Amino acid sequence: MITKNRFGRTGHESTRVLFGAAALGDATQEVADRTLDLLLKHGINHIDVAASYGEAELRVGPWMKQHRRDFFLATKTGERTRAKARDEIRRSLERLQTDQLDLIQLHAVLESQELETVLGPGGALEAAVEARDQGLVRFIGITSHSLSAPSILLRALAAFDFASVLLPYNYPMMRNPGYAEGFNRLAAACEQRGVAMQTIKSICRRPWPENAPRFATTWYEPLSDAADIGRAVAYTLGRPQNFLNSAGDVGVLPRVLEAAGLYSELPSEAEMQTLATAQAMVPLWEEHEAVQ
Repeated sequence: MITKNRFGRTGHESTRVLFGAAALGDATQEVADRTLDLLLKHGINHIDVAASYGEAELRVGPWMKQHRRDFFLATKTGERTRAKARDEIRRSLERLQTDQLDLIQLHAVLESQELETVLGPGGALEAAVEARDQGLVRFIGITSHSLSAPSILLRALAAFDFASVLLPYNYPMMRNPGYAEGFNRLAAACEQRGVAMQTIKSICRRPWPENAPRFATTWYEPLSDAADIGRAVAYTLGRPQNFLNSAGDVGVLPRVLEAAGLYSELPSEAEMQTLATAQAMVPLWEEHEAVQ
């Protein structure tokens, strides 16, 4: 059984694995519906999608006719201005076939200038607040996806009372002292403020090697062996504050859910080092790629 934890101050008891619906970006509705059956089998009660994930919102939408109350429903807008974000949020509501989202997130804010734009006058945050005030969304979050994510998200929390953050977390990235220090500071701030922490890239092995055949729809090469996935999932879940957003591939999803159901304790440093060495795991971003 996959355990649950309170999703920040939203009051929702979310399964610690959230369904990353990027996996449905190019899926048929038939494949999507089989995925829903798998989610229900494992008790997953939280869906995380985005307007930019191909056809994913359209695949999730039909589920809401029967299962809206079964899921905390989150999506994201990648627009940076109020007008465009406002339109995208309403389009997401239509595609998801619901009158209200539980969470709207400002998506993939990577650099300082982007942060200033989305938080500033006429920025996307204004559209999210407007949607919340109109009852179209309940909570507002923000995501970032690079080595600079902890610092970007800390600055975001200093400027606005976001309900959730989302950023990468895995063993190779946490071996980077700068990233680990920033992540730990962000985690402390989130715990103090009741902000939910969502993590991505938990089973990342490395960037796809050039010209290598791709066996998954993730934009990084994931671990593939069940035991290896189990250790990587346990590493993420071993931090009680973390929620794990599942990898964006329907073929990998069952192994992640099975690993989460079997999770019992944090692997040792020696176990993780052995895994990282055996699988040649490396960070998605090199230290010099950090942006501010």
